[in-house]
Amino acid sequence: MKKSGSKKKKSTPKVSQADLKVGIITKSTGLWYSIEDRDTHKFYKGRLRGKLKLKGLKVTNPVAVGDYVHYSLEDEVENTVIIHEILDRKNIILRQSTRKKWHGHIIAANIDQAILIATLALPKTSLGFIDRFLVAAESYNVPTYIVFNKDDLLEDEDREYLEYLKQIYEPLGYKCLRISVLEDKNLDELTEIIEGKTSLLVGHSGVGKSTLLNKLASNVQQKTDEISLFAMKGKHTTTFAEMFELEKHDGHLIDTPGIKELGIMSIEENEIGHFFPEIREAMHDCKYHNCTHTHEPNCNVRLLVDEGKIATSRYLSYLSMLEGDDNRK
Repeated sequence: MKKSGSKKKKSTPKVSQADLKVGIITKSTGLWYSIEDRDTHKFYKGRLRGKLKLKGLKVTNPVAVGDYVHYSLEDEVENTVIIHEILDRKNIILRQSTRKKWHGHIIAANIDQAILIATLALPKTSLGFIDRFLVAAESYNVPTYIVFNKDDLLEDEDREYLEYLKQIYEPLGYKCLRISVLEDKNLDELTEIIEGKTSLLVGHSGVGKSTLLNKLASNVQQKTDEISLFAMKGKHTTTFAEMFELEKHDGHLIDTPGIKELGIMSIEENEIGHFFPEIREAMHDCKYHNCTHTHEPNCNVRLLVDEGKIATSRYLSYLSMLEGDDNRK
Protein backbone atom coordinates (compact mmCIF):
# COMPACT_ATOMS: atom_id res chain seq x y z
CA MET A 1 0.00 0.00 0.00
CA LYS A 2 1.34 3.40 -1.00
CA LYS A 3 2.22 5.56 2.00
CA SER A 4 0.43 8.87 2.33
CA GLY A 5 2.49 11.86 1.25
CA SER A 6 5.19 9.78 -0.50
CA LYS A 7 6.47 11.11 -3.80
CA LYS A 8 6.89 9.00 -6.89
CA LYS A 9 10.52 8.94 -8.00
CA LYS A 10 11.05 10.86 -11.21
CA SER A 11 12.26 8.52 -13.94
CA THR A 12 14.58 9.41 -16.77
CA PRO A 13 12.69 9.32 -20.07
CA LYS A 14 13.83 6.70 -22.55
CA VAL A 15 15.70 7.95 -25.58
CA SER A 16 16.44 6.34 -28.90
CA GLN A 17 19.92 5.83 -30.31
CA ALA A 18 19.20 8.62 -32.80
CA ASP A 19 18.71 11.07 -29.92
CA LEU A 20 22.18 10.41 -28.50
CA LYS A 21 24.95 12.87 -29.21
CA VAL A 22 28.69 12.69 -28.55
CA GLY A 23 30.37 15.08 -26.15
CA ILE A 24 33.61 15.34 -24.21
CA ILE A 25 33.85 15.86 -20.46
CA THR A 26 35.73 19.10 -19.80
CA LYS A 27 35.14 19.43 -16.05
CA SER A 28 34.04 17.17 -13.23
CA THR A 29 32.77 18.51 -9.93
CA GLY A 30 31.55 15.20 -8.55
CA LEU A 31 27.81 15.22 -9.22
CA TRP A 32 27.75 17.45 -12.30
CA TYR A 33 29.91 17.53 -15.40
CA SER A 34 30.67 20.14 -18.03
CA ILE A 35 30.22 18.60 -21.48
CA GLU A 36 31.27 20.07 -24.82
CA ASP A 37 29.41 18.79 -27.87
CA ARG A 38 31.87 17.29 -30.33
CA ASP A 39 30.21 18.88 -33.38
CA THR A 40 28.68 22.18 -32.24
CA HIS A 41 31.19 22.89 -29.38
CA LYS A 42 28.26 24.06 -27.27
CA PHE A 43 28.63 23.46 -23.53
CA TYR A 44 26.11 21.71 -21.32
CA LYS A 45 25.73 20.81 -17.67
CA GLY A 46 25.36 17.03 -17.41
CA ARG A 47 24.59 14.33 -14.88
CA LEU A 48 24.70 10.54 -14.95
CA ARG A 49 21.78 8.33 -15.85
CA GLY A 50 21.85 6.16 -12.75
CA LYS A 51 25.14 4.49 -11.86
CA LEU A 52 27.77 3.62 -14.42
CA LYS A 53 30.03 0.66 -13.66
CA LEU A 54 33.31 0.12 -15.46
CA LYS A 55 34.33 -3.44 -16.20
CA GLY A 56 37.39 -4.47 -14.25
CA LEU A 57 37.76 -1.13 -12.46
CA LYS A 58 36.63 -0.06 -9.01
CA VAL A 59 36.76 3.72 -9.14
CA THR A 60 35.28 6.62 -7.20
CA ASN A 61 34.67 8.58 -10.42
CA PRO A 62 33.36 6.48 -13.31
CA VAL A 63 33.40 9.56 -15.59
CA ALA A 64 36.57 11.64 -15.90
CA VAL A 65 37.78 14.72 -17.73
CA GLY A 66 38.69 13.72 -21.27
CA ASP A 67 36.02 11.04 -21.54
CA TYR A 68 33.88 10.92 -24.66
CA VAL A 69 30.27 10.16 -23.75
CA HIS A 70 26.87 9.63 -25.29
CA TYR A 71 24.41 12.16 -23.94
CA SER A 72 20.85 13.34 -24.55
CA LEU A 73 19.18 16.69 -23.91
CA GLU A 74 17.27 16.82 -20.63
CA ASP A 75 16.17 20.45 -20.31
CA GLU A 76 16.78 22.90 -23.14
CA VAL A 77 15.95 25.93 -20.98
CA GLU A 78 18.28 24.89 -18.16
CA ASN A 79 20.88 23.61 -20.65
CA THR A 80 21.15 20.26 -18.86
CA VAL A 81 21.80 16.83 -20.37
CA ILE A 82 21.87 13.19 -19.30
CA ILE A 83 25.03 11.06 -19.71
CA HIS A 84 24.10 7.57 -20.89
CA GLU A 85 27.42 5.83 -21.49
CA ILE A 86 31.17 6.29 -21.71
CA LEU A 87 32.72 5.58 -25.09
CA ASP A 88 35.83 3.40 -25.39
CA ARG A 89 38.94 4.99 -23.92
CA LYS A 90 42.40 4.89 -25.47
CA ASN A 91 44.01 5.37 -22.02
CA ILE A 92 43.58 6.71 -18.51
CA ILE A 93 45.81 7.89 -15.69
CA LEU A 94 44.74 6.14 -12.51
CA ARG A 95 45.73 6.72 -8.90
CA GLN A 96 44.63 5.19 -5.61
CA SER A 97 41.62 6.94 -4.11
CA THR A 98 42.34 8.96 -0.98
CA ARG A 99 38.88 8.05 0.35
CA LYS A 100 38.52 4.36 -0.50
CA LYS A 101 41.65 2.22 -0.19
CA TRP A 102 40.65 -0.46 -2.68
CA HIS A 103 39.26 1.98 -5.22
CA GLY A 104 41.01 4.07 -7.83
CA HIS A 105 40.47 7.64 -8.96
CA ILE A 106 40.78 8.45 -12.66
CA ILE A 107 42.81 11.65 -13.07
CA ALA A 108 42.05 11.99 -16.78
CA ALA A 109 41.20 9.96 -19.88
CA ASN A 110 42.11 9.95 -23.59
CA ILE A 111 45.25 12.07 -23.31
CA ASP A 112 48.10 12.29 -25.81
CA GLN A 113 50.79 12.97 -23.24
CA ALA A 114 51.47 13.99 -19.66
CA ILE A 115 53.48 16.99 -18.47
CA LEU A 116 54.84 16.28 -14.99
CA ILE A 117 55.71 19.59 -13.31
CA ALA A 118 58.42 19.17 -10.66
CA THR A 119 60.42 21.60 -8.54
CA LEU A 120 63.62 21.28 -6.55
CA ALA A 121 62.59 24.04 -4.14
CA LEU A 122 59.40 25.58 -2.74
CA PRO A 123 58.18 22.82 -2.71
CA LYS A 124 60.61 19.98 -3.40
CA THR A 125 59.26 17.16 -5.54
CA SER A 126 60.39 13.75 -4.32
CA LEU A 127 61.96 11.29 -6.76
CA GLY A 128 59.58 8.68 -5.39
CA PHE A 129 56.62 10.75 -6.58
CA ILE A 130 58.17 11.25 -10.01
CA ASP A 131 58.82 7.53 -10.40
CA ARG A 132 55.32 6.58 -9.26
CA PHE A 133 53.73 8.84 -11.81
CA LEU A 134 56.00 7.54 -14.55
CA VAL A 135 54.94 3.98 -13.70
CA ALA A 136 51.26 4.97 -13.76
CA ALA A 137 51.78 6.60 -17.16
CA GLU A 138 53.82 3.66 -18.52
CA SER A 139 51.06 1.24 -17.55
CA TYR A 140 48.71 2.98 -20.01
CA ASN A 141 51.35 3.89 -22.63
CA VAL A 142 51.13 7.64 -21.96
CA PRO A 143 54.30 9.52 -23.05
CA THR A 144 55.55 11.80 -20.27
CA TYR A 145 57.75 14.88 -20.11
CA ILE A 146 59.35 16.01 -16.84
CA VAL A 147 59.35 19.79 -16.59
CA PHE A 148 61.42 21.31 -13.77
CA ASN A 149 59.93 24.70 -12.93
CA LYS A 150 61.27 27.58 -10.79
CA ASP A 151 64.73 27.55 -12.33
CA ASP A 152 65.06 31.14 -11.09
CA LEU A 153 65.21 29.87 -7.48
CA LEU A 154 68.03 27.39 -8.01
CA GLU A 155 71.60 27.74 -6.80
CA ASP A 156 74.55 26.33 -8.77
CA GLU A 157 74.48 23.16 -6.65
CA ASP A 158 70.78 22.67 -7.45
CA ARG A 159 71.41 23.05 -11.17
CA GLU A 160 74.17 20.42 -11.01
CA TYR A 161 71.72 18.07 -9.29
CA LEU A 162 69.12 18.79 -11.96
CA GLU A 163 71.63 17.86 -14.67
CA TYR A 164 72.26 14.62 -12.77
CA LEU A 165 68.52 13.89 -12.82
CA LYS A 166 68.41 14.54 -16.56
CA GLN A 167 71.15 11.94 -17.00
CA ILE A 168 68.91 9.44 -15.17
CA TYR A 169 65.61 10.10 -16.91
CA GLU A 170 66.38 11.17 -20.46
CA PRO A 171 68.10 7.89 -21.49
CA LEU A 172 64.89 6.15 -20.34
CA GLY A 173 62.82 8.19 -22.79
CA TYR A 174 61.61 10.95 -20.45
CA LYS A 175 62.70 14.29 -21.87
CA CYS A 176 63.46 16.84 -19.15
CA LEU A 177 62.96 20.60 -19.49
CA ARG A 178 64.16 23.42 -17.26
CA ILE A 179 61.80 26.37 -17.12
CA SER A 180 60.88 29.41 -15.07
CA VAL A 181 57.26 30.38 -15.59
CA LEU A 182 57.69 33.66 -13.72
CA GLU A 183 60.62 34.69 -15.95
CA ASP A 184 59.22 33.15 -19.17
CA LYS A 185 62.38 31.05 -19.39
CA ASN A 186 62.46 28.18 -21.92
CA LEU A 187 58.69 28.21 -22.46
CA ASP A 188 59.09 28.09 -26.27
CA GLU A 189 60.21 24.45 -26.19
CA LEU A 190 57.25 23.54 -24.01
CA THR A 191 54.78 25.25 -26.34
CA GLU A 192 56.14 23.16 -29.22
CA ILE A 193 55.55 20.00 -27.19
CA ILE A 194 51.89 20.80 -26.43
CA GLU A 195 51.08 22.00 -29.97
CA GLY A 196 48.07 20.10 -31.29
CA LYS A 197 48.01 17.70 -28.31
CA THR A 198 45.76 16.99 -25.36
CA SER A 199 48.18 17.21 -22.43
CA LEU A 200 47.71 16.43 -18.76
CA LEU A 201 49.36 18.77 -16.23
CA VAL A 202 50.22 17.02 -12.95
CA GLY A 203 52.39 17.67 -9.92
CA HIS A 204 52.38 18.64 -6.26
CA SER A 205 50.49 21.73 -5.13
CA GLY A 206 52.62 24.84 -5.52
CA VAL A 207 54.84 23.68 -8.40
CA GLY A 208 53.24 26.22 -10.76
CA LYS A 209 50.72 24.25 -12.83
CA SER A 210 48.02 26.93 -12.77
CA THR A 211 50.52 29.75 -13.32
CA LEU A 212 51.90 27.89 -16.32
CA LEU A 213 48.41 27.32 -17.69
CA ASN A 214 47.67 31.04 -17.42
CA LYS A 215 50.81 31.76 -19.45
CA LEU A 216 50.11 29.18 -22.14
CA ALA A 217 46.42 29.94 -22.53
CA SER A 218 45.67 33.64 -22.83
CA ASN A 219 41.95 32.83 -22.56
CA VAL A 220 42.38 31.21 -19.11
CA GLN A 221 42.87 32.77 -15.70
CA GLN A 222 43.24 30.04 -13.11
CA LYS A 223 43.54 31.08 -9.48
CA THR A 224 47.06 30.94 -8.06
CA ASP A 225 48.36 31.28 -4.51
CA GLU A 226 51.55 31.74 -2.54
CA ILE A 227 53.62 28.92 -1.08
CA SER A 228 53.04 28.20 2.59
CA LEU A 229 56.43 29.08 4.04
CA PHE A 230 55.55 27.35 7.31
CA ALA A 231 55.02 23.96 5.69
CA MET A 232 57.14 24.68 2.59
CA LYS A 233 54.29 23.25 0.54
CA GLY A 234 51.89 24.60 -2.01
CA LYS A 235 48.31 25.54 -1.25
CA HIS A 236 45.55 23.86 -3.25
CA THR A 237 44.13 26.37 -5.71
CA THR A 238 42.71 24.00 -8.35
CA THR A 239 39.76 22.12 -6.85
CA PHE A 240 38.62 20.03 -9.80
CA ALA A 241 40.26 18.68 -12.92
CA GLU A 242 39.36 20.80 -15.94
CA MET A 243 40.22 20.81 -19.64
CA PHE A 244 41.11 24.10 -21.33
CA GLU A 245 41.42 24.87 -25.01
CA LEU A 246 44.68 26.47 -26.08
CA GLU A 247 43.58 28.92 -28.75
CA LYS A 248 47.12 29.82 -29.83
CA HIS A 249 48.47 26.28 -29.85
CA ASP A 250 45.65 24.19 -31.30
CA GLY A 251 45.59 21.86 -28.32
CA HIS A 252 44.15 21.26 -24.87
CA LEU A 253 45.59 21.24 -21.37
CA ILE A 254 43.99 19.41 -18.44
CA ASP A 255 44.76 21.15 -15.17
CA THR A 256 44.51 18.97 -12.06
CA PRO A 257 44.44 19.53 -8.31
CA GLY A 258 47.84 19.13 -6.67
CA ILE A 259 48.65 15.52 -5.81
CA LYS A 260 50.34 14.90 -2.47
CA GLU A 261 50.82 11.14 -2.83
CA LEU A 262 50.26 8.84 -5.77
CA GLY A 263 49.16 5.35 -4.81
CA ILE A 264 49.66 2.83 -7.61
CA MET A 265 46.51 0.99 -8.69
CA SER A 266 45.68 -2.00 -10.92
CA ILE A 267 49.29 -3.17 -11.20
CA GLU A 268 50.25 -6.57 -9.81
CA GLU A 269 53.53 -6.97 -7.90
CA ASN A 270 55.04 -9.12 -10.64
CA GLU A 271 54.16 -6.45 -13.23
CA ILE A 272 55.73 -3.40 -11.57
CA GLY A 273 59.20 -4.00 -12.99
CA HIS A 274 57.80 -4.03 -16.53
CA PHE A 275 56.92 -0.33 -16.18
CA PHE A 276 60.50 0.67 -15.32
CA PRO A 277 62.16 0.76 -18.79
CA GLU A 278 65.62 -0.03 -17.42
CA ILE A 279 64.37 -2.95 -15.29
CA ARG A 280 62.23 -4.23 -18.16
CA GLU A 281 65.31 -4.36 -20.37
CA ALA A 282 67.55 -5.96 -17.75
CA MET A 283 65.19 -8.58 -16.32
CA HIS A 284 65.54 -10.91 -19.30
CA ASP A 285 69.09 -11.73 -18.20
CA CYS A 286 68.10 -12.68 -14.66
CA LYS A 287 68.62 -16.35 -13.80
CA TYR A 288 64.98 -16.90 -12.85
CA HIS A 289 62.07 -15.85 -15.08
CA ASN A 290 60.01 -14.88 -12.01
CA CYS A 291 62.81 -12.94 -10.34
CA THR A 292 61.55 -10.19 -8.01
CA HIS A 293 64.96 -8.44 -8.13
CA THR A 294 65.08 -8.32 -4.33
CA HIS A 295 67.08 -11.33 -3.13
CA GLU A 296 67.41 -13.95 -5.87
CA PRO A 297 70.90 -15.11 -6.92
CA ASN A 298 72.23 -14.04 -10.33
CA CYS A 299 69.78 -11.15 -10.57
CA ASN A 300 70.88 -8.94 -13.45
CA VAL A 301 68.87 -5.97 -12.19
CA ARG A 302 70.66 -5.85 -8.84
CA LEU A 303 73.98 -6.37 -10.59
CA LEU A 304 73.34 -3.30 -12.77
CA VAL A 305 72.33 -1.30 -9.69
CA ASP A 306 75.61 -2.25 -7.99
CA GLU A 307 77.50 -1.23 -11.14
CA GLY A 308 75.72 2.14 -11.24
CA LYS A 309 74.04 1.35 -14.57
CA ILE A 310 70.59 1.50 -12.96
CA ALA A 311 70.09 4.51 -10.68
CA THR A 312 69.82 3.61 -7.00
CA SER A 313 66.95 6.07 -6.57
CA ARG A 314 64.97 4.29 -9.28
CA TYR A 315 65.63 0.89 -7.74
CA LEU A 316 64.52 2.17 -4.32
CA SER A 317 61.33 3.48 -5.92
CA TYR A 318 60.75 0.02 -7.39
CA LEU A 319 61.22 -1.60 -3.98
CA SER A 320 58.86 0.85 -2.28
CA MET A 321 56.14 0.11 -4.85
CA LEU A 322 56.74 -3.61 -4.42
CA GLU A 323 56.24 -3.17 -0.67
CA GLY A 324 53.15 -1.00 -1.13
CA ASP A 325 54.76 2.02 0.51
CA ASP A 326 53.22 5.19 -0.96
CA ASN A 327 55.31 7.66 1.01
CA ARG A 328 58.91 7.28 -0.18
CA LYS A 329 60.62 10.68 -0.35
